[in-house]
Amino acid sequence: MNKRLNFLLAASLASSCAMAAPQAKNIIFFLGDGMGPTTISAARIFKHGEDGLLNFERLERTARIKTYSNDFQTTDSAPSMGAYMTGVKINQDGISIKDARAIDPEKDANGNRTIDKCAPNDGVIVPTILELAKARGKSVGAVTTTELTHATPASTFSHVCHRDAAYAIARQIVPGGEGYNRALGDGVDVLMGGGRHHFTPFDKAANPKGRADGRDLMAEFAAQGYAVGKTRADMMSARPGRKFVGIYSADTHMDYSLARRAEQPTLSEMALKAIELLSKDPDGFFLMVEGGKIDHALHDTNAKNALADTVAFDEAIQAAIDRMREIDPGLENTLIVVTADHDHTMVLSGYPKRGSKVLDIVHDYARGEPKKDADGKTFTALLFGNGKVRPDVRADVDSAVAQGDEYRQEAGVRTVYESHGGGDVKLYATGAGSAPFKGTMENTQVFHLMKAAAGL
Repeated sequence: MNKRLNFLLAASLASSCAMAAPQAKNIIFFLGDGMGPTTISAARIFKHGEDGLLNFERLERTARIKTYSNDFQTTDSAPSMGAYMTGVKINQDGISIKDARAIDPEKDANGNRTIDKCAPNDGVIVPTILELAKARGKSVGAVTTTELTHATPASTFSHVCHRDAAYAIARQIVPGGEGYNRALGDGVDVLMGGGRHHFTPFDKAANPKGRADGRDLMAEFAAQGYAVGKTRADMMSARPGRKFVGIYSADTHMDYSLARRAEQPTLSEMALKAIELLSKDPDGFFLMVEGGKIDHALHDTNAKNALADTVAFDEAIQAAIDRMREIDPGLENTLIVVTADHDHTMVLSGYPKRGSKVLDIVHDYARGEPKKDADGKTFTALLFGNGKVRPDVRADVDSAVAQGDEYRQEAGVRTVYESHGGGDVKLYATGAGSAPFKGTMENTQVFHLMKAAAGL
């Protein structure tokens, strides 16, 4: 009976998508990595107080998204983003590839995990919405605060069996080179993020995480006509009419917003530059923008950086919407979608008084004194279900320390690092073709609605 119902629901969705007239010439898809409901609530309080709203919370269309992958109740980022980009449930660790059983990438002679491997006769490549947009003549781009080869951006433009095969992912986006993903046509028009070591040759002293094959993919980009940038200044000088790749960190992800070095652009600046470069295409564009460091902070049970990067993500969304309203008044030809790939285990609890600082310890609402746990110790309002910080014997938590940039909240179960959460996430949408985004939806349905909105 349930299978029959699911079939009818899927058929109804496909029918409604088929009947909807294409409306969106442009799509901007914003992904807050790990930005679950508690993170949104805490970031709202952190920035605006309990009665405030983040910018994206003001968007008129909302939905609740189920996040499970093809084989796990609690998803990894790769299959969740792949579901958004392809409309297909994907196995854990797979990058936009169906029915693949991932095998850990083999290490090269330098000890770096390089070679992508699938189980024998496994894996079916499924087209991404970025590839479909490119095939229709649209300009396309991917912008992230993580490494450019990380799971979220990679799921827009590459197909591998394991997300850690970053060196294989990198070569898929360099036009004309060995291993290039030909579904990208003449290439992704705008690429920005961190992780330049995946694109540059190994050097024992200067680049120990570099490529074992000796290829300088940054030079290959330049040879293919790309403007190539390493700094914010390089990005700001890029001009429409030429493809652009900017990789702003030599050997890792980009910085947290609270610790951003001057040579790195903000996420807002990257989003606005991408729009400037892509929006000159009369056929329109598809752009993915990821706030990826939210996830990294949560894995480290570091709530302050997670909230600050959520606010930075929110600012990038508003900056992009404001710019698009100048280009496309009323967003009559532009669809904006904001969502997350999965939740985390962070909770807001302990009955903190209204008006309290969300990063502080909990105070007794009647007397204003620090509230104590059953063992007589203070505790923070934000805690994690699992993570590194779980002392055998709890000590008092100092209020000033708890609100510091590097403080890591305590966890209920000690693990190597905090895990994802398996709960639903929120989606917000506005603009052309946004009306069908409502109710509780499979993450795969988001792809089909975007595809229908753009007529791809």
